[in-house]
Amino acid sequence: MNTMTSRIWSWLVLLVAIIYFGLPLLGTFEFSLRMLRGTYSFEAYRVVLADPQFQATFGYSLLMACATIVMGVVLVVPTAYWVRLKLPHWRPIIEFITLLPLVIPAIVIVFGYIRLYNTSSWLPLTGTAWSTDLLMVCGYTTLALPYLYRAVDTGLRSLDIATLTEAAESLGASKFTLIWRIILPNVSVAILSGAFLTFAIVIGEFVLAALLNRPAFGPYMQLMGANRAYEPAALAVIAFALTWLCMGLIQLVNRRQRHLAVPQHR
Repeated sequence: MNTMTSRIWSWLVLLVAIIYFGLPLLGTFEFSLRMLRGTYSFEAYRVVLADPQFQATFGYSLLMACATIVMGVVLVVPTAYWVRLKLPHWRPIIEFITLLPLVIPAIVIVFGYIRLYNTSSWLPLTGTAWSTDLLMVCGYTTLALPYLYRAVDTGLRSLDIATLTEAAESLGASKFTLIWRIILPNVSVAILSGAFLTFAIVIGEFVLAALLNRPAFGPYMQLMGANRAYEPAALAVIAFALTWLCMGLIQLVNRRQRHLAVPQHR
């Protein structure tokens, strides 16, 4: 009876969640189809996807997302590996540091960047487009750090790091070879999980791009929302679709990881 009651409550909570989150999205989707009076059509989506500014801003954010993922992997994988292998007593401190972006607003981070790296400072990173892009990638990496670090740390937890390290070093492998050819392939599934979350964060981020005056997708969505009616609804649906796609890919990757881990416990 308790099991049956628990299942009923679980399905009830799921139903309430679907109604709470699904109905607004369904209403937004229905509104986005009304651009042509008197009929439903995908005209708003056609207009948005054909807009050169949409293509430019989305392509720019896509490039920034890829650069952020690369920088995050280069920073997080060696750090998480070294902390787990040599500095286990530092784990609480590292985990606390990686959680700070969740409590420090992005606007505080970007104002700190502008204050420290403006054109009159000793390191004027906001003076050129490429240096501002580099600064923005660093900011995105900071925002994605809580998710990417935990994904990689969870992947490393399933490995016998000490044994892998001793075996690689006994065969003459350098630290770079060890991380690149042994550790990285073994946590690739965890990295993909963190990479999808990073992609979703970068695509929808507004504050960093707006205050650093870069042509990203977030400011474009805000500009469309202030000047159009149906196109912002279409953009919102597209953004939700991208987010849910990333979440679905994360679930797929996690399922694959569990499937590959089964033979190791037999």
